[in-house]
Amino acid sequence: MSIKKIYLIRHGQTDFNVQGVVQGSGVDSSLNDIGQRQAQLFYQKYKDIPFDKVYTSTLKRSVQSVQGFIDKGIPHETHAGLNEINWGTREGTRITPEEDAYYHHILHTWSEGNTHICIEGGESPDLVAARQKPFVDLMLSRPEEENVLICMHGRAMRIMLSHMLHYPLRCMDQFLHQNLCLYQLDFTGSMLVVKKYCDVSHLQEMGV
Repeated sequence: MSIKKIYLIRHGQTDFNVQGVVQGSGVDSSLNDIGQRQAQLFYQKYKDIPFDKVYTSTLKRSVQSVQGFIDKGIPHETHAGLNEINWGTREGTRITPEEDAYYHHILHTWSEGNTHICIEGGESPDLVAARQKPFVDLMLSRPEEENVLICMHGRAMRIMLSHMLHYPLRCMDQFLHQNLCLYQLDFTGSMLVVKKYCDVSHLQEMGV
């Protein structure tokens, strides 16, 4: 069996990223000028990879980050399972010092293994992993797709990497991310091997 190569990226920068505004599955923001440039640089670096499929979340910032590949005619599927975690009442708001304390409390709670606990009005990591599973199973079950490009979101990406690589969800923060970073995974049919970890070498022109 041939090796399936999975190129997993986080979306490019948005104004909300810069402003410290919480984005989740309910905030459908667009890339800013820097995010568009990040997407262009990634495309220039990887446009010659013979991708068989592009997968994105249903959110604009995800689709816009791989628009060059879609415009090239590569088949594209959107999956709600790839959407960012729902941050509940914090979505669309700047994190104040008071909210920061609550946010960091939730992250600490999850890091202690209590990944079933939902953020106020939103989702838990367990719920996100459950909605991601049908997508992961579908994507891995398609051997004819030897090279796939997936664009999604920071927290959701950490959760999916933990699930795919058999780490407990409490360890998800070990998977670092930046805007338009790349994780490259090789799937042998029985196991996944990490080939690139939070790689941003394609953004060197921007001084990242």
